[in-house]
Amino acid sequence: MDYEKLGAFYLGKEFDLDSGKRRDDVVLYDSKDLTTHGVIIGMTGSGKTGLGLSLLEEALIDNIPVIAIDPKGDLPNLLLTFPNLRPEDFRPWINEQDAVNAGMTPDEFAKSQSELWTRGLADWGQSGERIRKLREAVSFAVYTPGSKSGRPLSMLRSFDPPPAELRSDPDLWRDTVQGTSTGLLALMGLSVDPLASREHILVANILDTTWSEGHSLDLAGMVRAIQKPPFERLGVLDLESFYPSQDRFQLAMRLNNLLASPGFEAWLEGEPLDIQNLLYGEGGRPRASVISIAHLNDAERMFFMTMLLNRTLSWIRTQSGTTSLRTILYIDEIFGFFPPVANPPSKPPLLALLKQARAFGLGVVLATQNPVDLDYKGLSNAGTWMIGRLQTERDKNRVMEGLEGAAAGGGFDRQRMDQILAGLRKRVFLLHNVHEAEPVLFETRWAMSYLRGPMTRDEIRRLQNDSSLAAPAPQPPAAAATVSGPTTGAMPIPPPGVDSWVLPSTSVRGKLQYAPCAIGIAEVHFVNSRNGVDETQRIALAAKIGAGPHAVDWSAASDLDLSPDDLDGEPLPGAFFVELPRPAQDAKSFAAWKKSFEQFIRQQRGVTLYRSAAFRVTSKPGEPESSFRARLAQLARESRDLDVAKLRAKYEPKRTVLENRIRRASHSVERESEQSSQSKLDTAISVGTAIFGAFLGRKRVSITSASRVGTAVGKATRIGKQQRDVARAQESLEAVEAELAALNAKVEDEVAMLGSSFDPASIDLEEITVRAAAKDIRTVVFGLGWIAV
Repeated sequence: MDYEKLGAFYLGKEFDLDSGKRRDDVVLYDSKDLTTHGVIIGMTGSGKTGLGLSLLEEALIDNIPVIAIDPKGDLPNLLLTFPNLRPEDFRPWINEQDAVNAGMTPDEFAKSQSELWTRGLADWGQSGERIRKLREAVSFAVYTPGSKSGRPLSMLRSFDPPPAELRSDPDLWRDTVQGTSTGLLALMGLSVDPLASREHILVANILDTTWSEGHSLDLAGMVRAIQKPPFERLGVLDLESFYPSQDRFQLAMRLNNLLASPGFEAWLEGEPLDIQNLLYGEGGRPRASVISIAHLNDAERMFFMTMLLNRTLSWIRTQSGTTSLRTILYIDEIFGFFPPVANPPSKPPLLALLKQARAFGLGVVLATQNPVDLDYKGLSNAGTWMIGRLQTERDKNRVMEGLEGAAAGGGFDRQRMDQILAGLRKRVFLLHNVHEAEPVLFETRWAMSYLRGPMTRDEIRRLQNDSSLAAPAPQPPAAAATVSGPTTGAMPIPPPGVDSWVLPSTSVRGKLQYAPCAIGIAEVHFVNSRNGVDETQRIALAAKIGAGPHAVDWSAASDLDLSPDDLDGEPLPGAFFVELPRPAQDAKSFAAWKKSFEQFIRQQRGVTLYRSAAFRVTSKPGEPESSFRARLAQLARESRDLDVAKLRAKYEPKRTVLENRIRRASHSVERESEQSSQSKLDTAISVGTAIFGAFLGRKRVSITSASRVGTAVGKATRIGKQQRDVARAQESLEAVEAELAALNAKVEDEVAMLGSSFDPASIDLEEITVRAAAKDIRTVVFGLGWIAV
């Protein structure tokens, strides 16, 4: 198809506002242009959702991953793609109320939707094969933070420190600390001033201190830290003067009550909020992660958006710079998160993304039906505007203000833009792209996804459980195996010389039981100069203690996210303890287990690197295979875009020559046509004059009349010659146009030969493992641990 071109998104076809008809000219959007971000604006019923989903479909079919935030419930439609277009595919997902309104049975309505989508796609040159190509390009998932209807997304299991790269930018570090603090306090029902609120100052300093030391902090740890902060002074005042312990206890209780509230465990379960994992799946395969927040209240939405935007901002700082589009962050309704006057915690990180993300290949796309609620000064960073029907004159004026601010180098025709915006109809949008010479009106193409309307939580649950549409959720890592046996209400005493600790637990309700395990924490230094490895890792393992001769098996141990400082916890009230197995009652066992712990690290743990011979690139220490494959895909996309640009530049001089020839040939056709038309007119007048004179003159034709007739005949003879000149000029024009069309086709053929996409899972990788020497393993903690089960 003429729209399947590398790095180009098929958005629709040009639209003629005067005739009210669609043209045949395809509107292709250069994917690289989206690195300067985009805005989609249109009232309800304008076709905004269809355009947004079509844009995401184009990105996904080009293997570009997407995170799509959905406050309304429409975006899960992105998963409703049916390559076979059968009525039975549509039947489970139709809105049955729509069938009732149409006077049809559900089966009849499903058949009508199947036929409608088949016709609609064909009308825009698409088919089920293109839908199949979309489904094969990426994996799809729907997340529901704070709910188990989709994939749960763990937002509060821990507050991980921002990456080291963020520390080099004090402003970003401060914004991340303050944004996270404000979001957490908002979730607790506290609307605070970051500068005046002692609650905010306390929480922000706790995060700043903990993160600066490289430690994570879970909610249980935050409750403890509020009561016993890791500092004694705030500003020039001692802690007690600034925030007395009794008042801090009340704040800690408020957070604990939130933690203990019914249903809150959904915020603690599921996959962690990890941007890399949301964008890339197993083998580096791109993902479309739809995150539905329609079920959350305003405070919860603000908290989630603040956390997500800050995590995204941290993530881009770990990526290499690029001029190609790496990924898209799409927010379907920005209302309330980016207002023109107020400064909610979501606004600073979003503004930072709009200003900085372009250098890292992240395209932010914001959509809204409420133009007056947008900060247009902030949106001056957006290079692409897609504007549909607007509801009020006020909306139009605000959009005009934003367009004028985003127009590069002036030249904004306000009067013409006002006329265009006033005449837009459904599914017709104005595309204003600062990378193009002028705006273009277009009608959006037919979406490949089935636009059935907002989905309820029950429908999202059913959608996520349908393995044909959504990728299965990853299984959580197995917890440390524990032994069963008699229990006691008192903590068993370890053998002499063996230290024991209670491992931190976030459980706050129900019967709690602690089981014994061998716990070891070691600082391990990995060094390999050839592959650029020189780093120290903390490895913390907990292995069950059995009763047999091989009581501890480190190969079955669980990794713990713990530092020695975390091992000062107390057992929760009312907890029970499993009695110690016999081997754990002998101190010599722990000495032997410590040796086997260090031996296991030396032989089985290491820094794994991946090497791509094709790209001559080696992964970074700690970089997962999926992330490395995703990086290779981006390198391939950058190389592809560069090759395409070079190829087009190579043929640009020839295209310019042909376009100049076409211009001259067009002028020649116009000139010859004008001369021929004028000659016809002159001849007609001459012949008419001669005949008129002959009839009205004397009976004998005068010499003058005869001369006039002769002149007219001569002019008529020249008409034939001029018509042949017009025909030759037209033939010359058509020949040059055909030559240009052939050149364009040749360019596109050569572009197509460069390859349309890159499958990161198909590249061969060499695995390199760097082990630690015995002298580079230092065990800092070893003994008996009590782990909650």
